[in-house]
Amino acid sequence: MTQEPTHSNGISSVPHKILVMSGKGGVGKTTVSVNLAFSMALAGKKVGIIDVDFHGPNVPLMTGTEGTMAAGSEGTIHPVQSPKHENVNVMSISSFMGDPDKPIIWRGPMKIGAIRQFFNEGVWNDRDVVIIDCPPGTGDEPLSVAQELSGADGVIVVTSPQDVSLLDSRKSINFAKQLNLPVLGVVENLSGFVCPCCGEESLIFKKGGGEKAAHSMEVPFLGRIPITAAFVESGDSGNPLVVSAPDDSASQVFTRMASSILDSWK
Repeated sequence: MTQEPTHSNGISSVPHKILVMSGKGGVGKTTVSVNLAFSMALAGKKVGIIDVDFHGPNVPLMTGTEGTMAAGSEGTIHPVQSPKHENVNVMSISSFMGDPDKPIIWRGPMKIGAIRQFFNEGVWNDRDVVIIDCPPGTGDEPLSVAQELSGADGVIVVTSPQDVSLLDSRKSINFAKQLNLPVLGVVENLSGFVCPCCGEESLIFKKGGGEKAAHSMEVPFLGRIPITAAFVESGDSGNPLVVSAPDDSASQVFTRMASSILDSWK
């Protein structure tokens, strides 16, 4: 039986909650989570990001909060505010670890307990939306998130265009359907490389597979994100693309995607 959150500041008080998943690693799931969050923040929403990828917590690096420790008292955890935008707060296991190179060597019960703490003890009651960045696959963390959340808006599935990624992304779509979670849509990341010198597009990882998979699985297709030089640099610099390069072609996809989701809530 699902344990309901008991803390008045917890995630149950947030009107909108989105899970971001991927069938496999390396497709840019965290990049999508972060830029979607900042796009919504730039549109005036107060956004939280919860990083439940305990073994590879990359949200702090990408939001400029790496090395900033979370604060709190007994039964209450305050998320870390991103210096890149005042409307974005972040919670990650990295914010509790002094050494970023220290591995998290946990079995399932420890991770489930941490997810419950992040949800129930985190101060989220001032947020309009919380985005939960899940690790790849359909294991402990995504399942625990899905079971702990009440009233989630749904799942965004991130994939790259090639067949090996699409095969696994279809599993994530079926995961959501089996748990009666709406699929908000599929995002095709790494969809062509745009040369910064000549502007020519090269299809390094193919193109169009994510859209085709979305149509075949009868779920929405949210957008195709190209690889650009600014896109690559933004992830390592801790300055989200939509903030650092709003006119970049990849940035514009995130803006349209966020606008579409926000419009659906009106």
